[in-house]
Amino acid sequence: MTTTNNTPATPYVHEHTPRLDWARHAPEVFKAMIKLDAASRAGLDPKTAELIKVRASQLNRCALCLDMHSKDALAAGESVERIIQLSAWEESKHFYTEREVAALALTDAITVLTDGFVPDEVYEQAAKVYDERELTQLIAAITTINAWNRFGVSTRQSPGHYTPGDYK
Repeated sequence: MTTTNNTPATPYVHEHTPRLDWARHAPEVFKAMIKLDAASRAGLDPKTAELIKVRASQLNRCALCLDMHSKDALAAGESVERIIQLSAWEESKHFYTEREVAALALTDAITVLTDGFVPDEVYEQAAKVYDERELTQLIAAITTINAWNRFGVSTRQSPGHYTPGDYK
């Protein structure tokens, strides 16, 4: 392997193989997840939906979902800069709208339940900028990406092969 200037390129580490093809072994569960995913994002702003999916996937360390939803966010018109800043969104709030900040805070709280509950102030912040229907959809979308992340990390799905729109 060489680079364009004929110097040897450093080879990448070998890609791991998935532990289990869960979608093939549990096709009805996979189909139900696809339907749940579509229902959970109905009515949500597509960019916000992708931002929360990327953020939850960062927290859950789901490489497959990070790959997929970063690509889907870009395809939805999201900027590279805002995607990059997600890992430090609390220090980069000026990159996001008030609604997006509330959605990201709620995503963090629902994804990392270290206190055993979603803090009142986080919920109230989201409830101020989302009506009850929107807030319900947002919670459903956050819960759904967390379920996808658990399938991805437990079965060790491999990132890098997704093309935006494959599962829409």
